[in-house]
Amino acid sequence: MLDILYEDDDLIAINKPHGLLVHRSSIAANVSEFALQLLRDQIQQIVFPAHRLDRKTGGVLLFSRNREMDSLTQQLFANNQISKIYWAIVRGYTDDEGTIDYPLRKENGVLQDAVTHYRTISRTEINIPFGKHATSRYSFVEVKPQTGRMHQIRKHLAHIFHPIIADRPHGCNKQNKLWKEQFAMETMMLHARGLTFKHPRTLQEINIEAPPLPEFMRVRQISGL
Repeated sequence: MLDILYEDDDLIAINKPHGLLVHRSSIAANVSEFALQLLRDQIQQIVFPAHRLDRKTGGVLLFSRNREMDSLTQQLFANNQISKIYWAIVRGYTDDEGTIDYPLRKENGVLQDAVTHYRTISRTEINIPFGKHATSRYSFVEVKPQTGRMHQIRKHLAHIFHPIIADRPHGCNKQNKLWKEQFAMETMMLHARGLTFKHPRTLQEINIEAPPLPEFMRVRQISGL
């Protein structure tokens, strides 16, 4: 059963598990379970994904329950009228806060503006050697993407040399190997923490938050973040 975080007559949101595709895709033809179909079967109603989350990302995933609301929510996302918050666990000590303004290239080669804001929630150091360092350092960050490009957060954090733990291919292969060998952990540490927006029909402010999933909490416990 999917964890339903919010629902009304028009909208429904779930806490998507890491590794679950939003819908069928030609790039994962061998996959048989998708959030769209699982939710549809669970509530016995057709739903429409209002946005996308990477397969590897867990957290808040919003659906519309009718075509009218689907059109309205798509407009909210397209017009940047929905505030998105993510949590990530990354390699190294990040600055207290920062803005990453770095254009990203689409598959067709076209560059798109991309802006991501972040702040550091906590930092930690664990007694496992890494490279020339006697310990391994990590940061727990809150991330607010201003734009919505494909793999934006993953690419931006890698760009400032603080890749997300267990991110492939944008992360650090050596760190990913360390977490796999030491802790049997391969789940990417990116969590869609929350969405805030004005409901298209009622105009009330909606704030949906997703509690961290088990693997995310396990990494926080291991690292002390």
